[in-house]
Amino acid sequence: MYQKGRAWIELDMNHLKHNTEQFRLLLPSDCHLMPAVKANAYGHGAVLISKELQEQGVESFCVASVGEAAELRRGGITGEILILSYTHPDQFGDLIAYDLIQTVVDRSYAQELQQDGRRFKVHVGVDTGMHRLGERWENIEEIAEIFRFSNLAVTGIYSHLCVSDGMTALERDYTFQQIHHFEYVVEELHRRGIWNFKCHLQGSYGILNYSELCFDYARAGIALYGILSGKKDAVNVKADLKPVLSLKARVESVKMLYQGECAGYGLTYSAGENKKIGVLSIGYADGVPRSLSNCGYVLCNGRQAPIIGRICMDQMMVDLSEIDSVKAGDEAVLIGRSGELEIRAEDMAQWAGTITNEILSRMGERLERVAV
Repeated sequence: MYQKGRAWIELDMNHLKHNTEQFRLLLPSDCHLMPAVKANAYGHGAVLISKELQEQGVESFCVASVGEAAELRRGGITGEILILSYTHPDQFGDLIAYDLIQTVVDRSYAQELQQDGRRFKVHVGVDTGMHRLGERWENIEEIAEIFRFSNLAVTGIYSHLCVSDGMTALERDYTFQQIHHFEYVVEELHRRGIWNFKCHLQGSYGILNYSELCFDYARAGIALYGILSGKKDAVNVKADLKPVLSLKARVESVKMLYQGECAGYGLTYSAGENKKIGVLSIGYADGVPRSLSNCGYVLCNGRQAPIIGRICMDQMMVDLSEIDSVKAGDEAVLIGRSGELEIRAEDMAQWAGTITNEILSRMGERLERVAV
Protein backbone atom coordinates (compact mmCIF):
# COMPACT_ATOMS: atom_id res chain seq x y z
CA MET A 1 0.00 0.00 0.00
CA TYR A 2 1.25 3.46 -0.89
CA GLN A 3 1.96 5.22 2.40
CA LYS A 4 2.13 8.83 1.25
CA GLY A 5 -1.18 9.18 -0.50
CA ARG A 6 -3.04 11.38 1.96
CA ALA A 7 -1.27 12.37 5.19
CA TRP A 8 1.68 10.70 6.85
CA ILE A 9 4.50 10.86 9.37
CA GLU A 10 8.11 10.46 8.31
CA LEU A 11 10.56 9.09 10.89
CA ASP A 12 14.27 9.83 10.50
CA MET A 13 15.86 6.78 12.11
CA ASN A 14 19.34 8.28 11.75
CA HIS A 15 18.19 11.11 14.00
CA LEU A 16 16.82 8.60 16.51
CA LYS A 17 20.15 6.77 16.56
CA HIS A 18 21.97 10.08 16.98
CA ASN A 19 19.75 11.07 19.92
CA THR A 20 20.25 7.68 21.57
CA GLU A 21 24.00 8.16 21.34
CA GLN A 22 23.70 11.67 22.80
CA PHE A 23 21.85 10.35 25.85
CA ARG A 24 24.35 7.56 26.33
CA LEU A 25 27.12 10.17 26.39
CA LEU A 26 25.23 12.21 29.00
CA LEU A 27 24.53 9.32 31.36
CA PRO A 28 26.99 7.41 33.55
CA SER A 29 28.37 4.36 31.76
CA ASP A 30 26.50 1.93 34.03
CA CYS A 31 23.13 3.69 33.57
CA HIS A 32 21.00 2.15 30.82
CA LEU A 33 18.27 3.76 28.76
CA MET A 34 14.71 2.66 29.41
CA PRO A 35 12.92 4.66 26.69
CA ALA A 36 9.33 5.70 27.26
CA VAL A 37 7.44 4.40 24.23
CA LYS A 38 3.99 4.90 25.71
CA ALA A 39 1.22 6.66 23.75
CA ASN A 40 2.45 5.02 20.55
CA ALA A 41 5.98 6.32 21.26
CA TYR A 42 4.65 9.86 21.60
CA GLY A 43 2.85 9.46 18.30
CA HIS A 44 5.89 8.22 16.41
CA GLY A 45 4.83 4.57 16.23
CA ALA A 46 5.72 2.32 19.16
CA VAL A 47 6.72 -0.82 17.29
CA LEU A 48 8.73 1.00 14.61
CA ILE A 49 10.61 3.08 17.19
CA SER A 50 11.16 0.22 19.63
CA LYS A 51 12.48 -2.12 16.95
CA GLU A 52 14.99 0.52 15.90
CA LEU A 53 16.02 1.11 19.51
CA GLN A 54 16.34 -2.63 20.07
CA GLU A 55 18.70 -2.82 17.10
CA GLN A 56 20.72 -0.07 18.79
CA GLY A 57 21.15 -2.26 21.87
CA VAL A 58 18.35 -0.91 24.05
CA GLU A 59 17.07 -3.75 26.25
CA SER A 60 14.44 -2.07 28.46
CA PHE A 61 11.30 -0.10 27.65
CA CYS A 62 8.42 1.44 29.58
CA VAL A 63 4.79 1.88 28.55
CA ALA A 64 1.50 2.90 30.17
CA SER A 65 -0.62 -0.21 29.78
CA VAL A 66 -0.78 -3.95 29.18
CA GLY A 67 -2.23 -3.28 25.73
CA GLU A 68 0.76 -1.15 24.75
CA ALA A 69 3.14 -3.80 26.08
CA ALA A 70 1.37 -6.62 24.26
CA GLU A 71 1.63 -4.67 20.99
CA LEU A 72 5.39 -4.44 21.46
CA ARG A 73 5.70 -8.16 22.17
CA ARG A 74 3.65 -9.02 19.08
CA GLY A 75 5.90 -6.65 17.15
CA GLY A 76 9.04 -8.55 18.11
CA ILE A 77 10.31 -6.60 21.12
CA THR A 78 12.10 -9.03 23.43
CA GLY A 79 13.61 -6.84 26.16
CA GLU A 80 12.19 -5.85 29.53
CA ILE A 81 8.91 -3.95 29.40
CA LEU A 82 7.75 -2.02 32.46
CA ILE A 83 4.11 -0.95 32.79
CA LEU A 84 4.07 2.44 34.50
CA SER A 85 0.37 2.48 35.43
CA TYR A 86 -2.38 0.40 37.01
CA THR A 87 -3.34 -2.96 35.54
CA HIS A 88 -6.79 -4.39 36.35
CA PRO A 89 -6.80 -7.80 38.09
CA ASP A 90 -8.66 -9.32 35.13
CA GLN A 91 -5.51 -8.58 33.09
CA PHE A 92 -3.03 -10.07 35.56
CA GLY A 93 -2.71 -13.14 33.35
CA ASP A 94 -1.38 -10.95 30.53
CA LEU A 95 1.48 -9.83 32.77
CA ILE A 96 2.69 -13.41 32.83
CA ALA A 97 1.71 -14.33 29.27
CA TYR A 98 3.72 -11.42 27.83
CA ASP A 99 6.51 -11.53 30.44
CA LEU A 100 5.92 -7.98 31.71
CA ILE A 101 7.00 -5.99 34.76
CA GLN A 102 4.12 -4.36 36.64
CA THR A 103 4.37 -1.20 38.72
CA VAL A 104 3.22 -1.60 42.31
CA VAL A 105 1.21 1.61 42.57
CA ASP A 106 0.84 1.37 46.37
CA ARG A 107 0.89 -1.10 49.30
CA SER A 108 -2.72 -2.24 48.83
CA TYR A 109 -2.10 -3.01 45.16
CA ALA A 110 0.89 -5.13 46.17
CA GLN A 111 -1.45 -7.09 48.44
CA GLU A 112 -3.87 -7.58 45.55
CA LEU A 113 -1.09 -8.97 43.35
CA GLN A 114 0.10 -11.19 46.20
CA GLN A 115 -3.36 -12.64 46.80
CA ASP A 116 -3.76 -13.56 43.12
CA GLY A 117 -1.50 -16.54 43.81
CA ARG A 118 0.65 -16.26 40.68
CA ARG A 119 4.17 -14.85 40.71
CA PHE A 120 4.70 -11.43 39.14
CA LYS A 121 7.71 -9.35 38.21
CA VAL A 122 7.29 -5.85 39.66
CA HIS A 123 8.92 -2.49 40.23
CA VAL A 124 7.78 -0.58 43.30
CA GLY A 125 6.58 2.97 42.71
CA VAL A 126 7.66 5.47 45.34
CA ASP A 127 5.84 8.79 45.81
CA THR A 128 8.60 11.29 46.53
CA GLY A 129 6.48 14.40 46.06
CA MET A 130 4.47 14.27 42.85
CA HIS A 131 1.59 12.60 44.72
CA ARG A 132 0.40 10.61 41.74
CA LEU A 133 1.32 6.91 41.97
CA GLY A 134 3.54 5.10 44.43
CA GLU A 135 3.73 4.35 48.13
CA ARG A 136 4.73 7.49 50.06
CA TRP A 137 8.47 7.69 50.66
CA GLU A 138 7.94 8.08 54.42
CA ASN A 139 6.24 4.67 54.60
CA ILE A 140 9.50 2.79 54.55
CA GLU A 141 8.14 -0.21 56.47
CA GLU A 142 5.31 -0.65 53.97
CA ILE A 143 7.78 -0.40 51.08
CA ALA A 144 10.10 -2.94 52.69
CA GLU A 145 7.16 -5.27 53.30
CA ILE A 146 6.41 -5.35 49.56
CA PHE A 147 9.82 -6.91 49.00
CA ARG A 148 8.85 -9.74 51.36
CA PHE A 149 5.70 -10.76 49.51
CA SER A 150 6.34 -14.30 48.27
CA ASN A 151 4.51 -13.87 44.96
CA LEU A 152 6.27 -10.65 43.98
CA ALA A 153 9.68 -10.72 42.32
CA VAL A 154 10.69 -7.12 43.03
CA THR A 155 13.42 -6.21 40.56
CA GLY A 156 13.32 -2.43 40.85
CA ILE A 157 12.02 0.73 42.50
CA TYR A 158 11.43 4.11 40.93
CA SER A 159 9.92 7.54 41.31
CA HIS A 160 9.21 10.50 39.05
CA LEU A 161 10.45 14.10 39.19
CA CYS A 162 7.55 16.49 38.68
CA VAL A 163 9.39 19.81 38.17
CA SER A 164 12.76 18.72 36.78
CA ASP A 165 11.99 20.86 33.73
CA GLY A 166 11.88 24.00 35.88
CA MET A 167 14.85 26.28 36.52
CA THR A 168 13.56 28.52 39.34
CA ALA A 169 15.01 28.18 42.81
CA LEU A 170 11.72 26.75 44.09
CA GLU A 171 11.57 24.13 41.33
CA ARG A 172 15.19 23.10 41.75
CA ASP A 173 14.86 22.91 45.53
CA TYR A 174 11.76 20.73 45.16
CA THR A 175 13.56 18.45 42.71
CA PHE A 176 16.54 18.05 45.03
CA GLN A 177 14.08 17.26 47.82
CA GLN A 178 12.54 14.51 45.68
CA ILE A 179 16.00 13.14 44.89
CA HIS A 180 16.85 13.13 48.61
CA HIS A 181 13.59 11.31 49.44
CA PHE A 182 14.30 8.64 46.82
CA GLU A 183 17.88 8.14 47.96
CA TYR A 184 16.64 7.87 51.55
CA VAL A 185 14.32 5.00 50.57
CA VAL A 186 17.14 3.19 48.77
CA GLU A 187 19.47 3.60 51.76
CA GLU A 188 16.82 2.42 54.22
CA LEU A 189 16.12 -0.68 52.13
CA HIS A 190 19.83 -1.43 52.03
CA ARG A 191 20.01 -0.96 55.81
CA ARG A 192 17.31 -3.61 56.14
CA GLY A 193 19.33 -6.04 54.04
CA ILE A 194 17.36 -5.54 50.83
CA TRP A 195 19.84 -5.08 47.98
CA ASN A 196 18.91 -6.90 44.81
CA PHE A 197 16.91 -4.26 42.92
CA LYS A 198 17.45 -1.62 40.24
CA CYS A 199 16.65 2.08 40.62
CA HIS A 200 15.40 4.76 38.22
CA LEU A 201 14.23 8.32 38.71
CA GLN A 202 15.00 10.51 35.69
CA GLY A 203 12.82 11.25 32.69
CA SER A 204 13.94 13.49 29.81
CA TYR A 205 14.37 16.65 31.88
CA GLY A 206 15.84 14.69 34.75
CA ILE A 207 18.58 13.62 32.36
CA LEU A 208 19.09 17.02 30.75
CA ASN A 209 19.07 19.00 34.00
CA TYR A 210 20.44 16.45 36.49
CA SER A 211 22.69 14.26 34.38
CA GLU A 212 25.09 13.82 37.30
CA LEU A 213 22.65 11.45 39.04
CA CYS A 214 23.71 7.83 38.93
CA PHE A 215 20.94 5.24 38.84
CA ASP A 216 20.51 1.99 36.94
CA TYR A 217 18.01 3.23 34.34
CA ALA A 218 16.90 6.53 32.84
CA ARG A 219 13.45 6.81 31.28
CA ALA A 220 14.14 9.10 28.32
CA GLY A 221 10.87 10.27 26.77
CA ILE A 222 10.05 13.33 24.70
CA ALA A 223 13.66 14.47 24.32
CA LEU A 224 14.72 11.11 22.88
CA TYR A 225 12.59 12.05 19.89
CA GLY A 226 14.63 15.22 19.44
CA ILE A 227 12.31 17.85 20.88
CA LEU A 228 11.45 19.53 24.17
CA SER A 229 8.01 19.97 25.69
CA GLY A 230 8.03 23.73 25.15
CA LYS A 231 9.77 26.10 22.76
CA LYS A 232 11.12 28.26 25.60
CA ASP A 233 12.30 25.40 27.81
CA ALA A 234 15.85 25.83 29.07
CA VAL A 235 18.08 22.92 30.05
CA ASN A 236 21.45 22.67 31.74
CA VAL A 237 22.92 20.26 29.21
CA LYS A 238 23.05 21.45 25.60
CA ALA A 239 22.64 18.08 23.97
CA ASP A 240 22.64 18.01 20.17
CA LEU A 241 19.18 16.50 19.71
CA LYS A 242 17.57 16.16 16.29
CA PRO A 243 13.81 15.86 15.59
CA VAL A 244 12.79 12.39 14.46
CA LEU A 245 9.28 13.19 13.23
CA SER A 246 7.96 15.15 10.26
CA LEU A 247 4.24 15.53 9.53
CA LYS A 248 3.11 15.96 5.93
CA ALA A 249 -0.10 15.99 3.89
CA ARG A 250 -1.16 16.29 0.26
CA VAL A 251 -2.66 19.37 -1.30
CA GLU A 252 -6.06 18.09 -2.42
CA SER A 253 -7.25 21.11 -4.35
CA VAL A 254 -6.18 24.64 -5.30
CA LYS A 255 -8.95 27.19 -5.92
CA MET A 256 -9.88 30.86 -5.74
CA LEU A 257 -11.61 32.52 -2.82
CA TYR A 258 -12.95 35.85 -4.00
CA GLN A 259 -13.08 39.08 -2.01
CA GLY A 260 -15.82 38.95 0.62
CA GLU A 261 -16.25 35.18 0.45
CA CYS A 262 -15.84 33.03 3.58
CA ALA A 263 -14.10 29.68 3.96
CA GLY A 264 -14.87 26.81 6.28
CA TYR A 265 -17.29 26.02 9.09
CA GLY A 266 -18.69 28.94 11.02
CA LEU A 267 -17.61 31.55 8.43
CA THR A 268 -14.64 32.43 10.66
CA TYR A 269 -12.42 33.49 7.74
CA SER A 270 -13.42 36.14 5.23
CA ALA A 271 -11.23 37.12 2.28
CA GLY A 272 -10.39 40.81 2.33
CA GLU A 273 -9.22 40.44 -1.26
CA ASN A 274 -9.04 37.71 -3.86
CA LYS A 275 -7.10 34.75 -2.47
CA LYS A 276 -5.68 31.52 -3.84
CA ILE A 277 -6.31 28.80 -1.27
CA GLY A 278 -5.33 25.18 -0.90
CA VAL A 279 -7.22 22.33 0.76
CA LEU A 280 -4.98 19.87 2.64
CA SER A 281 -5.88 16.24 3.29
CA ILE A 282 -5.40 16.32 7.06
CA GLY A 283 -7.53 17.48 9.99
CA TYR A 284 -8.21 17.23 13.68
CA ALA A 285 -9.00 13.50 13.46
CA ASP A 286 -5.35 13.12 12.45
CA GLY A 287 -4.20 15.11 15.47
CA VAL A 288 -3.94 18.65 14.09
CA PRO A 289 -5.31 20.79 16.95
CA ARG A 290 -8.58 22.52 16.11
CA SER A 291 -7.24 25.49 18.09
CA LEU A 292 -4.93 26.17 15.12
CA SER A 293 -7.93 27.40 13.12
CA ASN A 294 -6.89 30.76 11.61
CA CYS A 295 -3.59 30.42 13.48
CA GLY A 296 -0.08 29.41 12.43
CA TYR A 297 1.01 28.18 9.04
CA VAL A 298 2.26 25.21 7.03
CA LEU A 299 5.07 25.07 4.50
CA CYS A 300 4.55 24.62 0.76
CA ASN A 301 7.43 24.78 -1.71
CA GLY A 302 9.67 26.28 0.97
CA ARG A 303 7.24 29.14 1.76
CA GLN A 304 4.82 29.85 4.60
CA ALA A 305 1.13 29.25 3.89
CA PRO A 306 -1.09 30.66 6.68
CA ILE A 307 -3.86 28.43 8.04
CA ILE A 308 -7.30 29.88 7.29
CA GLY A 309 -10.75 28.89 8.49
CA ARG A 310 -11.68 26.25 11.00
CA ILE A 311 -9.76 23.01 10.84
CA CYS A 312 -12.11 20.19 9.83
CA MET A 313 -12.08 16.54 10.83
CA ASP A 314 -10.34 15.44 7.62
CA GLN A 315 -9.22 18.63 5.87
CA MET A 316 -7.85 22.09 6.52
CA MET A 317 -7.32 25.15 4.34
CA VAL A 318 -4.33 27.41 3.79
CA ASP A 319 -3.62 30.66 1.96
CA LEU A 320 -1.40 30.03 -1.08
CA SER A 321 -1.69 33.54 -2.54
CA GLU A 322 2.02 34.31 -2.09
CA ILE A 323 3.29 30.94 -3.32
CA ASP A 324 3.69 30.09 -6.97
CA SER A 325 3.27 26.74 -8.68
CA VAL A 326 1.44 24.83 -5.93
CA LYS A 327 -0.86 22.21 -7.41
CA ALA A 328 -2.99 19.29 -6.31
CA GLY A 329 -0.83 16.37 -5.22
CA ASP A 330 2.01 18.51 -3.85
CA GLU A 331 3.29 18.04 -0.30
CA ALA A 332 2.52 20.39 2.55
CA VAL A 333 4.67 20.25 5.66
CA LEU A 334 3.01 20.76 9.04
CA ILE A 335 6.04 19.70 11.10
CA GLY A 336 9.46 19.46 9.50
CA ARG A 337 11.51 21.15 6.77
CA SER A 338 10.64 22.54 3.38
CA GLY A 339 13.47 24.31 1.59
CA GLU A 340 15.27 26.57 4.07
CA LEU A 341 12.32 26.81 6.46
CA GLU A 342 11.36 24.54 9.36
CA ILE A 343 8.32 24.13 11.59
CA ARG A 344 9.18 22.32 14.79
CA ALA A 345 6.72 20.49 17.02
CA GLU A 346 7.52 23.16 19.62
CA ASP A 347 6.17 25.80 17.20
CA MET A 348 2.89 23.97 16.67
CA ALA A 349 2.52 23.43 20.41
CA GLN A 350 3.12 27.12 21.10
CA TRP A 351 0.51 28.17 18.52
CA ALA A 352 -1.98 25.72 20.06
CA GLY A 353 -1.25 26.79 23.64
CA THR A 354 -0.06 23.37 24.80
CA ILE A 355 3.07 21.18 24.96
CA THR A 356 4.65 18.98 22.32
CA ASN A 357 3.89 15.84 24.35
CA GLU A 358 0.17 16.42 23.80
CA ILE A 359 0.53 17.41 20.14
CA LEU A 360 2.52 14.30 19.23
CA SER A 361 0.68 11.76 21.37
CA ARG A 362 -2.59 12.73 19.67
CA MET A 363 -1.34 11.99 16.17
CA GLY A 364 -4.04 9.77 14.67
CA GLU A 365 -3.73 6.09 13.82
CA ARG A 366 -4.68 6.66 10.19
CA LEU A 367 -1.47 8.60 9.65
CA GLU A 368 0.96 6.22 8.00
CA ARG A 369 4.33 6.03 9.78
CA VAL A 370 7.16 5.85 7.24
CA ALA A 371 10.77 5.22 8.26
CA VAL A 372 13.25 7.20 6.15
